[in-house]
Amino acid sequence: MKFLSFMIMVAYILVSSLRISIANDSMNVLQSMSDGVSLVSKGGKFEFGFFSPGYSQKRYVGIWYKNIPIQTVVWVANKANPINDSSGIITLNSTGNLVLTQNAYLVWYTNNSHKQAQNPVVVLLDSGNLVIKNEEETDPEVCLWQSFDYPSDTLLPGMKLGRNIRTGHEWKLTSWENPNDPSPGDIYRVLELYNYPELYVMKGKKKVYRSGPWNGLYFSGLPYLQNNTIFGYNFVSNKDEIYFTFSLLNNFVIERTVVNQTGIVYRYVWLEGDHNWTMHRSYPKEFCDNYGLCGAYGNCIINQTQGCQCLKGFSPKSPQAWASSDWSQGCVRNKPLSCNGEHKDGFVKFEGLKVPDTTQTWLDKTIGLEECRVKCLNNCSCMAYSNSDIRGAGSGCVMWYGDLIDMRQFETGGQGLHIRMSASESEPEDGHERNTPTIVASTIAAICGALLISSYFICRNRRNNAVTNYSKDKSEKDIDLPTFDFSFISNATNDFSQSEKLGQGGFGSVYKGILPDGQEIAVKRLSKTSGQGLDEFKNEVMLIAKLQHRNLVKLLGCSIQQDEKLLIYEFMPNRSLDYFIFDSTRHTLLGWTKRFEIIGGIARGLLYLHQDSRLKIIHRDLKTSNVLLDSNMNPKISDFGMARTFGLDQDEANTNRVMGTYGYMPPEYVVHGSFSVKSDVFSFGVIVLEIISGKKNRAFYDPHHHLNLLGHAWRLWIEKRPTELMDDLVDNSACPSEIIRYIHIGLLCVQQRPEDRPNMSSVTLFLNGEKLLPEPNQPGFYTGKAHPTKPNSSSRNIDVYSFNEMSNSLLEPR
Repeated sequence: MKFLSFMIMVAYILVSSLRISIANDSMNVLQSMSDGVSLVSKGGKFEFGFFSPGYSQKRYVGIWYKNIPIQTVVWVANKANPINDSSGIITLNSTGNLVLTQNAYLVWYTNNSHKQAQNPVVVLLDSGNLVIKNEEETDPEVCLWQSFDYPSDTLLPGMKLGRNIRTGHEWKLTSWENPNDPSPGDIYRVLELYNYPELYVMKGKKKVYRSGPWNGLYFSGLPYLQNNTIFGYNFVSNKDEIYFTFSLLNNFVIERTVVNQTGIVYRYVWLEGDHNWTMHRSYPKEFCDNYGLCGAYGNCIINQTQGCQCLKGFSPKSPQAWASSDWSQGCVRNKPLSCNGEHKDGFVKFEGLKVPDTTQTWLDKTIGLEECRVKCLNNCSCMAYSNSDIRGAGSGCVMWYGDLIDMRQFETGGQGLHIRMSASESEPEDGHERNTPTIVASTIAAICGALLISSYFICRNRRNNAVTNYSKDKSEKDIDLPTFDFSFISNATNDFSQSEKLGQGGFGSVYKGILPDGQEIAVKRLSKTSGQGLDEFKNEVMLIAKLQHRNLVKLLGCSIQQDEKLLIYEFMPNRSLDYFIFDSTRHTLLGWTKRFEIIGGIARGLLYLHQDSRLKIIHRDLKTSNVLLDSNMNPKISDFGMARTFGLDQDEANTNRVMGTYGYMPPEYVVHGSFSVKSDVFSFGVIVLEIISGKKNRAFYDPHHHLNLLGHAWRLWIEKRPTELMDDLVDNSACPSEIIRYIHIGLLCVQQRPEDRPNMSSVTLFLNGEKLLPEPNQPGFYTGKAHPTKPNSSSRNIDVYSFNEMSNSLLEPR
C-alpha cells in the first residue's frame, strides 16, 4: 500500500505540468480537472466533477444528473474526506488510478492494483457509470475500475446489489450521514448470502426491513413487482457472483433508488415534462413491513384491527402483552411436535405469505416439492418448506430451521409455505392440497388473550379479597372490564399520596400505583367536582376498552365505588410529551429523529381512531399532555373522556357544550360547536408545530406582530424563513428540508377551513414522503397579512377570530 501511494504521488508530480482543462466525457493521463471543470456523458445525461451538498460549503467529487434542474447526486468519491475550498485537482495516472489531491496532498484515489493499464482513460457513460479502461478497449464490460462497483446511497439501472464470490467484493448501498454530509451513515441495503439469499435494510447490525428472497418471479415480500411495467428485474446466482439488478423498460423514465438516513428505501421516477421527482415506492412502507414485528409464528395482516395474528395452531406466548399490542414475544404451538414419535408430524400449507427470514435455511435447486417434504419431515429441526422457484408448477426446495420470523399476509400474490404441525393438526397426506387457504386471522386468539387478561385481574383481586360485584347496578353492566375495589387501588397508590402523583388535569389527578405482583399502573382519579360525570366516565371506559393499537394507551380496569370513579391504565414511565418538549432542560433529550417518530406515532394512532378501528372516533381533546411516552419514548394517545363515536357515513356533529383546551381547538368548534375528524387534524397540526418549535401555542406570543405560535409559523412560512421555527437547542442531525416538510404538514393541518385540512390517511402519506404537499392557506386564529402570492386567500378564511379576544364564555376549559 505504501508503494502504491508513493507511485501515485510520483505520477501526480510528473503530469502536473501537463494539465489541460477539459469539458467532454473523458480524460486521459495528460489531462486534469480543477474545481469548476467537469466531464459530461456523451448523451448529456450525467455530469462528473466537484459539488457541495445541501447547505454544506465543503467540496466533494461526484456524479449527478446533468439535465435535471434539482441537483441530484448519485455517487460520491471522497465521501468521508471533503475538501474545504476549491483547490482540489483530479488526475488520472499511468497505473490507471484516478487521484484527487489538494495542494499536492492525497485526498482520495481508486485502488486498481490488480489490472495492467495501457494508455488508460476515464470515461463517464450515459448510464451514470464512471469507468477507467484501456483506451483501445471497446467492450464496455472490460474495465480497470468502475464507480458502479462502489455504490454510495443510490442504485441506478444496471448497478448490482450483491457479492462477487470469487473476489469477495460486496455491492451495497450506504446512506449519507445527512443531506448535507455524504459520509457513510449507519443505514445500508445489502444482499445477505444465506443459503437462500435476500435483501435487507440494516441499521448497524439490526435488521430493519427485508424484501424476502427471490422466488423466480419477484421478491417474496414484494409481490406487486411481477406486474410492473416500468422496470425489469433480474436476480443472478452462479458460482462467480450473486446479485440483484434492474433495468428500465421505457426510455422516457429516469429512475433511482435511494437508501436514506431514516432507514427507508425510496424509489424515485422522473418523467418527461416533470418538474420534480415523484416517489414511486418506498420500503418499509406499511406497518407490516417492520422487521420481526409479530415475533415467532406471528403473521402480520395489514387490514386487521389487531395487526398481528398467530398462525392457525398457535397462540400468543404472552396473552397479556399480545392484547396490549406488544407482539414481540410471538406465538407458541397449541400442540407439541412429536417428530419421530408414535404420532408423526405433518404439515399445513399457508397461502399468500411473505415467507420467513431465511437466516437458517437449506436450499437445493435440483429437487421438487415432494422430495422436499420428505426431507423436511425426516429432519426434526426442519420447521417449514417451500419451492425456491414458484414459476410454473414450482421447483427447487428450501427448508427453514428454528422459529419462523417476520411473516406477513398478502391479499393477492405471496407464496405458499408448508409449516410443520402435530399429527392431529396437519393436513391429510393423500397427495392432494386443500383448495382453501388455511391461514386464519386469529381473532379468537386475540379474544382469548383479552379474556385471559380479565381473568388475571379478577383472580388476583379475589386472592386479595378486593373484587366487588357490580352486576346489580344497571349503570355499570355495560362496562366490560375488570372492576377493582377502591381500597385495593388506594393501597396500590399509597392512599393516593402526593409523592405518587404524576399529574393534574381539569377532570382530576393521575397517580402511580404498584400492584402486589409488582406491576406498575397509572390511576386516573376523577375529581368529585369535575365536569366529567358518570356519562363521560362510562364513555371513556366503553371506548378505550374496545380499542387496540400500539399508539393508544391500554385501559386495564376501572372502579366505581364510594362516590369515586377510577380508571386504571398501563403505566407510561416517561410521562407525557409536554413534560419533555416544553421543559428548558428535558427538551434536549428529544432529538429530531425521535421527534419525527413521535409525530408519526401520533398520526398512526389518530388514523386508527378515524378510519381503521371498529368505531369512527373523534378524540376532541388531543394535546401534548394527552400524548404519553412509554419506556422507548413511543407515543400513546390517552384521555378519551371527551371522545365521540361517529357513524361510518357521518362527517360532522354539533354540540352546545364546547369543552376542550385552549390552543388546540379549531375555530369551527370554538365558535359554532361543530366538530369532525378535521377537529382532531387541527389539534394534530398544533402538536406538530409545538414539537418542531419546542413552544406552546397557547403560551407563545410574538410581541412585534401580535401572533400566537400558529400565526408566527405562518408568518415565517410566507416570508420563506420556516427553519427559524426550529427548536435551536436540539441536535443538528436533522435535514433542514425534512424539518420544512414537517412544518408544511403542520400548517396544512391547522388551516382555517376544515375542508382545506387533509384527513389523517393523507397526513400519514405526507409524513412518509409518498404524496406531494399542496400549498397551505392561512391558519385558524390568524390576524396578520395574507400570503403574498395568494391575494384572495383572506377572503376564503371566513370567521377569523383573535384567540386573545375570544370570549371565555364560549369554552368550558379543562
